[in-house]
Amino acid sequence: MRTGLPSVPILRAVQPAPETFGHAVGELIARELEESPRMASVLGCDEFDHRLDDLSAAGFERRRSGDRRWLDRFEGFDADALDPEEQIDHALVIATLGQRLALADWQEWKRSPEGYLETGVTELFLQGLRPEDELTAAAVDRLEGIGAVLDEAEKNLDPTLADRLIVERSLGECTANIGFARDEVARLATDPANQDRLAAAGEVAARAYERCAAFLGRLAPGCTGTYVLGEERYNEVLRKGELLDTDLRALKRQGWDEFHRVAGEMDQVASLIAGGSDGWPAVVHRLQQVHASTIDGMRAEYEVACRDARKFMTDHGLVTNPPDEHCHVVPAPAAVRATLAVACYVSPPMFRPSKDGYFFVPYPVDGGDADEVAGLLESNAAYAIPTTAVHEAYPGHHWHLMTMKEARPVRRIFTSTYFVEGWALYTEGMMRDAGFFSPEGGLGQLEARLLRAARIVVDTSLHTGEMSFDEAVAFMHEKVAVPLPTARSEVARYCAWPTQASAYLTGAMAIERARDDWLAAGGSLQVFHDSLARSGALPVPLAVRAIGVPSSPH
Repeated sequence: MRTGLPSVPILRAVQPAPETFGHAVGELIARELEESPRMASVLGCDEFDHRLDDLSAAGFERRRSGDRRWLDRFEGFDADALDPEEQIDHALVIATLGQRLALADWQEWKRSPEGYLETGVTELFLQGLRPEDELTAAAVDRLEGIGAVLDEAEKNLDPTLADRLIVERSLGECTANIGFARDEVARLATDPANQDRLAAAGEVAARAYERCAAFLGRLAPGCTGTYVLGEERYNEVLRKGELLDTDLRALKRQGWDEFHRVAGEMDQVASLIAGGSDGWPAVVHRLQQVHASTIDGMRAEYEVACRDARKFMTDHGLVTNPPDEHCHVVPAPAAVRATLAVACYVSPPMFRPSKDGYFFVPYPVDGGDADEVAGLLESNAAYAIPTTAVHEAYPGHHWHLMTMKEARPVRRIFTSTYFVEGWALYTEGMMRDAGFFSPEGGLGQLEARLLRAARIVVDTSLHTGEMSFDEAVAFMHEKVAVPLPTARSEVARYCAWPTQASAYLTGAMAIERARDDWLAAGGSLQVFHDSLARSGALPVPLAVRAIGVPSSPH
């Protein structure tokens, strides 16, 4: 029978092709860059240079719900069906997103002003990825846009969650940013016209920072919240994010055990140096008085130490140094001097060919008094400088991050603090074993390790409420011989960045165990170092798996 209707072919349901893992990773990377323009700029994606992050409450909720969807998406992949490198990437993504979601209820964005304060314009000019006119245009947009970000801080910060100590710490940074925006930012450019544009935008930013500082000054006295992260969340970081088979209590015991072991070794080395029975604190105190007479002289000493460490590591075949790298040893930017009283390192963009990194030497804030200068010089005495140069430059952060440029893309974005800081501390001991340090420098290396053991004890105690801020400062000053101004700055950082202080020694000891297994199996030390660094900055157990370290019981 004919109906008069045209014939219609029978349609069969077509199943969509399964999503490839590589496609999902590419989309996740694009999402991460879009949601964090400042991070994108640091990585070398300059199309984001004009923007600042969306730090509104809606933005934080969007990222949280997005993390949930992305975690579900990646958990949907059959890991056994992926190739070995994809399996590592898969585990890294799940660990990173899992940790974020585990800490989402902490709501740091309601507790700390710190994340709202930075524009990232210094890094734009340090990297110099574009002509100065274009960098200036991007910096102007960020400087003029920081006021809107600071307005979100005023809306979001909750005095029932925020701790007064954290707010006052950020107030110091905010005050430093006023001076940077008004007096320093124009110097980032060389062309007078660009300097004028930066100065005008800097004045807009300075006024915004002044308003924010006034707000933080009003907020701080009424804060009734806490910086104490708590044992459960701390364990989530260790197990879910860092993939470590430990918890806060075991970590604290490890910190104490290493503290006592290193202190005993320090007494032996100090006795050899002093030719007597003086304990290490007395010898360290004397060594702390031997330092440069000026801050600029201290910077010059760091530069020499970096050069010496670079030559030593290559001459002794400890690592393969990438070509065309350079580590610039320069004063810390004005904007970070109020909150960071120790040396630090900033790498070149991971997605650009540049291999010029920046080792920032701690400098006093503008107008810093004589006590601050004296404290910095004492904290950076001659005996301690070689260890810091190894940690920050060769073969610590700078060498690692130059070598890490060979890692797969997602591993250059998602990184583990426990690996990054663990590697740098590991290299200190490795260079001592290889004979780099003088006896005095060797004592400085041991002191640095003792400091990291103390950090575990203090950090775990602070974030369970078992130690107060003042008790922690006294511990660092009396037990580790840290000068009081530095001890206060250090402990404030531990309060503001929970779990970070434990990263150094925890990561270093895990790398040391992996190295011992590698060498026991007949492997080369240089190959171990090169392979580990090229794998990225993975959670240490994942890095060990990535390079095929044979396992053994410890």
